[in-house]
Amino acid sequence: MTAVTTRPHTDGPVIGTPTRHRALWWVLIPAVALRVLVMLGYDTAQLYWYDSFTYLDAAVHLRPQGTFHPAGYSWFLWLLRPFSSVELIAGVQHALGVGVGVMVYALLRRWSLPGWAAAAAAVPVLFDPAFLRLEHAVLSDLQVIVLVTAALLVLTWRPEVSVRVAAAAGVLLALAGLTRTAAVPLIGVAALWLLVRRTPWRRTAALLLAGALPLAAYAGWYAQHHGRFALTGSDGVALWARTMTFADCSIVKPPPAEAALCPNGTVTDAASEYVWHPRSSLNLLPGDRFSHNGPARSFALRTIAAQPLDYLREVVRDTSLAFTWEPVAHPKRVRAHTSFPRGAWPLPEQHALVGEVRREYDPDIRGMRSVEPYASILAAYRYPWLLHGPLLAVLLVVGGLGALRRRGPALLPWSLAMVLLVGPVAALDFDHRYVVPAIPPACVAAAPALRHVASAVRRAASAVARKVASRRA
Repeated sequence: MTAVTTRPHTDGPVIGTPTRHRALWWVLIPAVALRVLVMLGYDTAQLYWYDSFTYLDAAVHLRPQGTFHPAGYSWFLWLLRPFSSVELIAGVQHALGVGVGVMVYALLRRWSLPGWAAAAAAVPVLFDPAFLRLEHAVLSDLQVIVLVTAALLVLTWRPEVSVRVAAAAGVLLALAGLTRTAAVPLIGVAALWLLVRRTPWRRTAALLLAGALPLAAYAGWYAQHHGRFALTGSDGVALWARTMTFADCSIVKPPPAEAALCPNGTVTDAASEYVWHPRSSLNLLPGDRFSHNGPARSFALRTIAAQPLDYLREVVRDTSLAFTWEPVAHPKRVRAHTSFPRGAWPLPEQHALVGEVRREYDPDIRGMRSVEPYASILAAYRYPWLLHGPLLAVLLVVGGLGALRRRGPALLPWSLAMVLLVGPVAALDFDHRYVVPAIPPACVAAAPALRHVASAVRRAASAVARKVASRRA
């Protein structure tokens, strides 16, 4: 039995005359202008050691990396390789960022929200500096945002989900998972949403199959290169680092083969730092840290099973950093920018990989510098952090309340947002960059409440007007 639609849909086309979408143009034009200013304000794309260079290296050699990153983003970089320009990568990503805002707007208009409400929901995507900095960097996060938003749009565009639509969404979510493994659980979330809606099982099966096949194919490709059927070679190391903030081996009682992974007295200010700290127990073992991925995973799972409440406490504590009024540096060596910085960011030329990527991908790769007078204009741009931290908390609460309604439209986007927010913390650690992909689905989940708020305000204003009119009479 197919469920009754859980949201209102318009009968007519979403794309219409410009005046019908006047609210969108009011936010879209300045959003495009802001991105042009970013391209002018920095002389090249932002490159990070070591992430950006491993992505570019994998794009050149088309092989799966053996450590943290699956190859999904590198495939995108491979498509742009003939142009030999990281500046072009940034430009394309800025266009994709605008596209995410348009998708949010179009989906909410499809849900029959007024133009102003749909445009308001797209504001964080279009104007938050966190989004624009990701768009200007050679990092995978924006691709995850694009793919997840597209999957959300595909699944909820029509009242009923067909087999083809379900399969398309499964492929999009699989590609998101092959871009960042934190997105892999979203396939299960989407399948559960279909089951909750009493969608015919064939459609749920189509989504699961379409999502599983690309993951399995990639894992087979990974096995050919690294001898293990997996998406990355770092899941165990990451989860081990997560447990280092609370593991107590007197409780865990690991077997002798894993005892060397117990905390050794080294203390860092963030779980992720244990992966790299030279004195952490993992890095004191012989060989490369990632060669111990299997034992590290076993130790981490054993620790979580023995100390589940401690694990939950650490995940909740670190996740709460997403909602602070002012950004908290985590780890302390990393500065959380609320706007656009000025300065120069040289490349670590001592690493051979920098020179290799320069020779093989873009001969003009260099450290990024801000360019005047555009950088000063960007530095003066103030997007209040409260529209990123506290507002995100409000969006999730409002969206969560909407998700509790049986016929409410918020369940799927709210669930996607929560998994994107909590998943990276549960698997490794909190990072302000990892929060950004949760914002678009959170905005979509909360947006339907804007209509109810507006109706309540209009009713209250009408009541006040009637009282004033009766007194005058």
